[in-house]
Amino acid sequence: MDKETKQKEERIKAEKNTVRAIIDNYKGLAGSLAQQLTLKTPNHHVTTGSHREEVWKSLFVQMVPRKFHIEQGVFIIDSEGHISDEVDLAIFDENYTPYIFKFGKIKFIPIEAVAVAVQCKSSNINGAEDWAKSIKRLLPAFDSVTRVLPGLNHNNLESAKMLLEKEKKQQSQTATRPILILCSLVEKGNPADPHKAGTIQHGNAKDFDIILNVDENNQLSQVIPNENWDYREWYKELNHYDLKQYKECDDYEKVAMGGSSLGKTLKELEIDKEGENVILSLTFQLNQLLMLINNPMFFPHQSYVNMFREHLINTDRVGKEQTGAKSGGTK
Repeated sequence: MDKETKQKEERIKAEKNTVRAIIDNYKGLAGSLAQQLTLKTPNHHVTTGSHREEVWKSLFVQMVPRKFHIEQGVFIIDSEGHISDEVDLAIFDENYTPYIFKFGKIKFIPIEAVAVAVQCKSSNINGAEDWAKSIKRLLPAFDSVTRVLPGLNHNNLESAKMLLEKEKKQQSQTATRPILILCSLVEKGNPADPHKAGTIQHGNAKDFDIILNVDENNQLSQVIPNENWDYREWYKELNHYDLKQYKECDDYEKVAMGGSSLGKTLKELEIDKEGENVILSLTFQLNQLLMLINNPMFFPHQSYVNMFREHLINTDRVGKEQTGAKSGGTK
């Protein structure tokens, strides 16, 4: 064997060893994550819960692109004034949609900005279903003004209808919703007994897009209830979510872009069939979903201005009525 051939073979071997080392490193990260999550602080559940949220947060920091910001302990709000239950971790594009409404230390993030919402639970996952529903009921506003290549685009229902009628073009995005993730510490349970089942078999799984779980053996596992959905189904779910919520439901259905199946699923992004390398697989799967949303919705400034104005007007009116009533009562 000549020197050049030998060097080439050694390089190929070194490259294979490096790729294998990356795979093993991600397995090691899963074990380290599990150990940190199962650490308990004696007689101080609040501290333990906060610590676990930080651990889960550190995982997502490693996964999502740097354009996203991760905020801990927030609420999600829509321009109708609806507010979600508290969100343990919200992943959103702060540069793209810079509004975070603050009341002291409490933060309210507009639904249009949020790409991922994470619920962190311990061994008790009661209430997870209600938490998910409190986010899914929020109504993104379909009303924004943005500069696009041809000029200014007023992205509202009437404009979408005109575009459809004149140019036969549909909207690639109408109403987004966050990807919902449940992180928990639940025993594996007995699949034959749903009352004693762990997260993987639990009925609440259907309310989330991704479930991460650490069991009693410190094993990290994951389930994606709709892992066999075609990407087109995910696209419709995340970009044209529940259009029947809107009064103009029929119009929204018409302007929303559909399309044929792509024949690709998140199941195909698993690194190994046994599902052992959870973190490495999830890195590809979560980022694929984020790419299907791409950016969150263009921000509907006017819708939120209208909400605050309406509340201000109503508050002033009630105040005047109360003042008038008091004045009338003293005569």
